Amino acid sequence: MTRTVAVANQKGGVAKTTTVASLGTALAEQGRKVLVVDLDPQSCLTFSLGLDPELVELSIHDVLLGRVGAAMAIHPTEDGVDLLPATIELSGTEAALLSRPGREYVLRTALEEVSAAYDVVLLDCSPSLGVLTLNALTAADEVLIPLQCEMLSHRGVGQLLDTIHDVQRILNPGLRVLGVLPTMFDGRTNHARAVLADVTSRYGLEIIEPPIPKSIRFAEAPAAGRSMLSTAARARGAEAYRAVATGLFG
Repeated sequence: MTRTVAVANQKGGVAKTTTVASLGTALAEQGRKVLVVDLDPQSCLTFSLGLDPELVELSIHDVLLGRVGAAMAIHPTEDGVDLLPATIELSGTEAALLSRPGREYVLRTALEEVSAAYDVVLLDCSPSLGVLTLNALTAADEVLIPLQCEMLSHRGVGQLLDTIHDVQRILNPGLRVLGVLPTMFDGRTNHARAVLADVTSRYGLEIIEPPIPKSIRFAEAPAAGRSMLSTAARARGAEAYRAVATGLFG
């Protein structure tokens, strides 16, 4: 059975894209067939995996508007995952979908054409709770919430959980929250540990282990068009993502 996981947090800069690229690559290293989907108009996942968004001819924008099937827009990457890329055109997709009946189900329907060919589908959500994120939550089986371990970073978690609960009630009753993945983590600080304790007590969410440590290697990897697991394979951050992949997906 294909597992479809939305990686979501309405706050930007919490390593959603890094998490999708790194988990996808870790799973591909294990021999899994993985599709990653870029749902952010900034196209950071697309760029990070070696495609120039300005040169992409067919993207998730075209798929969501029904111009082409998902299979026609998928690209293989050097990291071993397949990519459904995004371009800046995606910024207009939400407006185009607003008047469409069943607009929250468009992504789920589009992925039905290809999902059976994959073990795991990872959805890189935009930092918002708009129509694209609702589509991701409706299409997903599970949600993973990356969280930068700073006090202001978790203020939006409650709003995200409210949205998830609405989706569970109305659109996707089977949706399950995997938990919070600490990112950019510095275990030497009391503050980081206090943030995780607060998230656990306030929201009752599971903390995914191990936390992902801070590393400049994550920032360097996109310039090479590869994930950090390819550019710095033995770095602590790369090993942490491998351990998370094993823990979450077996």
